[in-house]
Amino acid sequence: MAEQFKRNVAYKFRIGDVLLGKPIMDGERFSFLELGDKKIIRVNIIGNITDKYESDGERKYIFFTLDDGSGQIKIKCFSDEVGRFKNISQGQTVLIIGVLRNFNNETYISPEIMKEQDAKYLLLRKLEIEKVKSRNVQPLAKEQIIAVKDKILDIIKGAEKDGGIEMDTIIMDLREVSPDVINQEIKRLLEEGIIFEPRPGKIRWLG
Repeated sequence: MAEQFKRNVAYKFRIGDVLLGKPIMDGERFSFLELGDKKIIRVNIIGNITDKYESDGERKYIFFTLDDGSGQIKIKCFSDEVGRFKNISQGQTVLIIGVLRNFNNETYISPEIMKEQDAKYLLLRKLEIEKVKSRNVQPLAKEQIIAVKDKILDIIKGAEKDGGIEMDTIIMDLREVSPDVINQEIKRLLEEGIIFEPRPGKIRWLG
């Protein structure tokens, strides 16, 4: 009897979450992405193709850039895969199921499925993931919330010399804090008029 092949779970994530994960290597070989208590090998992501590069030499490959509003990640197709995904073009919203790889300190996706989707599914996926996260977030004590708020303010104040800071950078700097908690505190600071958003995703100290 043939051995049954067990396929790894394709976890639904936003790109920003994937970029926060820690690549675990076995020597030079990528094993999995450590994200919280999960060991991620396959992902299920919806995003927009913002860039496409196709080789014109003997070595066939296509590189796509995928963006879902939380970050960007490369999709890399080589050899026989090229023909399967040749029709995917810049500007399309796509569902991608694929295996994570890491080479030269860059995590990217080797696609198994790339399927065009209506753009509305990008927002639906965002809401779906946020709903799941909100159920999993453990409430913080008042003292912990104040400490997180102070850390966020220190980071924002320190970035004024550079004309502000991206929200994604704050999340990266405070890896020990849930992105949901950070987003919640930033929202409160905006409502209180302590900080402002000169453009979506960028934060500045109002003083």
